Parts: sequence; structure tokens; C-alpha cells
Amino acid sequence: MSSVSPDPAAGSHAVALGRLPNAAASEVLDGRLVIGAAGVLLGVVTWLFWDFLSGQVRWAITAQADWGHTLVIPFIAGYFVYLKRGELLAEPFRTAWIGLVPILLGTAWYVTCALGPPTLRHHNLLGGGVALTFFGLVLLLFGFRAMRWLWFPLAYLAVFGQTISDRLMNIVTFEMQDITARGSHLLLIVLGLDVDRLGNTLYLFDEGAAETRALNIAEACSGMRMLMAFLALGVAMAFTGLKRVWQRVALVMLAVPTAIFVNVLRVVTLVLLSLLDTEFAAGDFHTAVGLVWLLPALLIYLGFMWIIRRIVVEDQAPAAATRAPGPPGS
Repeated sequence: MSSVSPDPAAGSHAVALGRLPNAAASEVLDGRLVIGAAGVLLGVVTWLFWDFLSGQVRWAITAQADWGHTLVIPFIAGYFVYLKRGELLAEPFRTAWIGLVPILLGTAWYVTCALGPPTLRHHNLLGGGVALTFFGLVLLLFGFRAMRWLWFPLAYLAVFGQTISDRLMNIVTFEMQDITARGSHLLLIVLGLDVDRLGNTLYLFDEGAAETRALNIAEACSGMRMLMAFLALGVAMAFTGLKRVWQRVALVMLAVPTAIFVNVLRVVTLVLLSLLDTEFAAGDFHTAVGLVWLLPALLIYLGFMWIIRRIVVEDQAPAAATRAPGPPGS
């Protein structure tokens, strides 16, 4: 009676296969649990905050010239996460149950503001509760190690992904109006126009019509909304394109004079066009001029980034490795 001896290679292979399914199944199960839990919690949070989230989208769509950029912010934040995918996936995620604390605090904050007195029904206060809840949700599912790379995209989304209410905007809008009016007045004088300024109103003498035209620098022309868009752009460019902290800070700070300068050019353009037809300074054409100036503004800002990046010359590694000394006589 003959017996067949087992093949050692086949046996080792079978043992390996016998070991892998349990570990692999455990990993797949853990991954499915995390994904399932994330899906359930995300659905609950979206349902709870639906009024706020849908309101932000409607506001961005109906006021695209002012807040349309907020629709792009989630994609930029997602791109930040994509850039750090190597570091995020280097080690497995570990659940941090402490994340339940900011989830509960953020939810309580939101409900209190939504159901509380009118003074608390401020959509930026509501946004704070939403941001805190999402921070806790990410911490709960992915742990502290992952938050080393995820805190910045979350903060970017919380700060620039929501519109700013008029109540907060008015704090600095008046100063922006005054700066824009002064800058436009000075530039129009340099261009040789007969113009005077009283407060935020420019008085332009039209020789052809023998009359003085009053052009008011309204809140919409203050440049505040353009400044918010440029700050969001500056932070994104600094994070992805610069290495040193001082370079990133400098680029973000340059967003302020860039937005103010381009807004002055926009107002001056509208003033010059109003000499041809007063309708050019209002309505849809007024918005169109602002959109046209966005491309030159972006090019100016890219120029600042180019200059900042080249202030520091990085040390270059030697092109060829130093040859090790050979044995005597070689």
C-alpha cells in the first residue's frame, strides 16, 4: 500500500493560506465597521445640520459674486487630505472615543443656537457647532495620529467654507470702504480726472455733460468679500506651494494689499466706464467687471508667490556621489 508524501512547498503554502484569511478577514471586518460607522454618523450629522448646510449652498449659489468661492472650499480641503495620503495610510487608524466629547458639545451648541433666543440664531455661531461636531467625528473614527494631518483641512473648511454674516462683515467693511474710496480718488487724480471725494462718495466732473456725477462706494464695493476669497486662496497656495512658515505667513498677509489694490482698480474701471454710460456702474455689468478683474488679481498674487519662493535658494545635492577611495594601486 503506497502512501503519498505531502509536498513541503504545498504544505507551507497551505499553512500560509490558512493563516492569512483570519487576519485578512479581521482587517476587512474592521475596515467595514469603520466605514459603516462613518456612514451612519455622517448621515445623522447631515440630517441634524441640514438647515445650515443647505442654507450655505443656497446662499453661495444666489450670491455667486460674493460667496461662490465657498462651494470650492470642500474640494480644496479634500485635496489637502489627498496630499497627505501617504502619511495617513502609513499606520492603521485607531478609534479615539474622546471624540464623543466634541461631538456632544458641538451638537449641544448647535441646538442651543438654533432653538435659543434670536441673538444666538447667528449662522456663524451655528457654523461653530457644526465645525466642532465634525472635528469630533473625525477624531472618533480616525484617532489622534490621523488628526496630525487632518486638523488643517478641517480648520480650512470651517473658516472659509461658510459665508460671513453682515453683522460680522460690517465690523471691517466700513474701513475697507474708506480705503477703497481714498485709493480710487488718488488714482483718478493721477489719471488726470477732475474728481473730489467726500466720505465714501466720489464726485466726478464730466466736462462733456457739464455736470458733476456722484458715485458712491457702497458696501458691495468695499472689497471685503474679495478679501475673504483671496485669504482662502492664499492659505491654499501657501500650504501646497511653500515650505517655510515665514513664507506661508508672508503670502497670506499679501492677500490683503492684493485684494485692496485690485478692488481700487475695479472701482476706477467702473468710474471710467460711467463716463460713457451711467448704466455701466450698476447692475449686472457692475458684477461682470468685478469678475473680469479676478484673473489679473490671480496673476498678481502668483507673482508674489514666485518672488517669495525665490528669496530663499535651496541647497542642491551634488549631482554625482563622491567616489570612495579605492584600494592602493587600483
